[in-house]
Amino acid sequence: MRTDIEERACDLALYIIEHQATVRTAAKQFGISKSTVHKDLSQRLPAFNKPLYLQVKQVLEVNKAERHIRGGIATRKKYKGD
Repeated sequence: MRTDIEERACDLALYIIEHQATVRTAAKQFGISKSTVHKDLSQRLPAFNKPLYLQVKQVLEVNKAERHIRGGIATRKKYKGD
């Protein structure tokens, strides 16, 4: 069971790095919850693959910094009818 979790965490990290994806899009892609993605990446991944964790952490920090902008764009689209 442990290798499945480690493999999933690595797959999630690679997907997020390659696609510059958010936690939400990765969760949809893999069919799991956002909290599972977050736990895999923030707690499990550093325990066995620190270099990959550092790469994915950079992408997640950029996403976190831009989330208020994405939210504004989504709201604008919602009320504009696009």
